[in-house]
Formats: sequence, structure tokens, C-alpha cells
Amino acid sequence: ILKQMKNETIKIIFKEKNEGKGSAIREGLKHVTGDVIVIQDADLEYDPNDWIKMIKKMEEENASVVFGSRILGKCKKSSIFFYLGGRILSFITNILYNANITDEPTCYKMFKKEVINSIILNCKGFEFCPEITAKVRKMGYKIYEVPISYNPRNLKEGKKIKWKDGIEAIWALIKYKFVD
Repeated sequence: ILKQMKNETIKIIFKEKNEGKGSAIREGLKHVTGDVIVIQDADLEYDPNDWIKMIKKMEEENASVVFGSRILGKCKKSSIFFYLGGRILSFITNILYNANITDEPTCYKMFKKEVINSIILNCKGFEFCPEITAKVRKMGYKIYEVPISYNPRNLKEGKKIKWKDGIEAIWALIKYKFVD
């Protein structure tokens, strides 16, 4: 379907091999042209209409970084394991980086272009979330949050995150506390 699309306002980037979320984001960032960048997974768990709330928060607070929070929103919750995993990651983030956020592993992360372009990303997979969170906090940026909608999938519906991704996320949060 994407190969057949003919739309000059949309740039579609194909990779020969699936190298993970972080790798895809790093490739996409080479091609962005706007002033504001939002990370949007393609799994339909998040509603793009929430971008409006995120941009509004960015404007109201003169914010450089805004995350969507599934915790602040009145939406469905993931399975207990995914939910608790996210709460643990947020807790660790708040302790290590004084972030004061509720949902570190959220897909929705919005940045002013100059912020995300100033960060050297090393991620290949799901560790994008803790890496970018750690690095924006180390640079001194406050992370603002807005409630978002969320329609979680389960493993049978194609959810790909596993327990080892949670361990990798914790390791990334610890590692980037001490390494750039």
C-alpha cells in the first residue's frame, strides 16, 4: 500500500531490514523538516488527535518536550504486567533524573526540532524511550505531560514488547545517568 501511495506531502522511508524502533526513528529524524517532531507508533494504540493537546501544552508552557501520559488519561489500561512495568520505569526515571513524570515508556513523545536534533541517539530497539528521556533530562529540559487516549493491544494482537525489553530499559536509564 505504501509503495503505491502518491502524495508529495508525505515522505515514506523504506528500510531493507527491520532493525527495530530506535533504528527506524533515527533514520526518520534524518528526513524531518518541521519545527515540532512527534513520535507515533504505527500500531494504532494511540490517537493522533491527542497531538493537538500536546502542541497546546507546548505553546502554553513554552515547552520543548511534551509526553503523552496514559496514566493521567482516562483510558484503558494494559495488562497488569505492562502497566506495572511502565510504572516501575517511571519511578526509576523520577529517582535518577528528577523527572516528575507519570509515563516514561509512552509512545507519544513530542519535541521541538532543535532539541531532538541536538541529541545523539544510540538506540536500535525499544530502548529509544529511556534513552531519549534520560538525555533530555540530563540536558535540563523539563518534560511536560498531557493526558492521552490509549487503546492497548495484547500479545495475541501483535504487542511485541517483552520482559527483557523492560530490563533493557532499566539498564538504559542507569547507563545514561553516567554516560552520554
